[in-house]
Amino acid sequence: MEIKDEPPLSFFEQVYQIVEQVPYGSVITYGQVAMLAGRPRHARQVGYALHAAPKKRRLPWHRVVNRLGELSPEYAFTARQRELLEKEGVTFNSNGLINMKRHLVMAL
Repeated sequence: MEIKDEPPLSFFEQVYQIVEQVPYGSVITYGQVAMLAGRPRHARQVGYALHAAPKKRRLPWHRVVNRLGELSPEYAFTARQRELLEKEGVTFNSNGLINMKRHLVMAL
């Protein structure tokens, strides 16, 4: 019987698998995703990966925010991201930041 080694997952594929595990009503930071993917200094690349994700993948991209609880830096997505998060019960303070103490995922 021959045992085949699985090829290592690409960074983008690792990002997709991590983001798919973020629970409903929770958020994760770009930095956390990068760290979980084994590349702690690649938070920006997490954003690139999400932007490049195939449409059919249907990732919960809206659950990924920066470390301060700010929404997507791309203005075109900010309103949609907030709408999706609010539907999941995510709360924001008066400055428009997510209540990170309440909604941040600490472990997957």
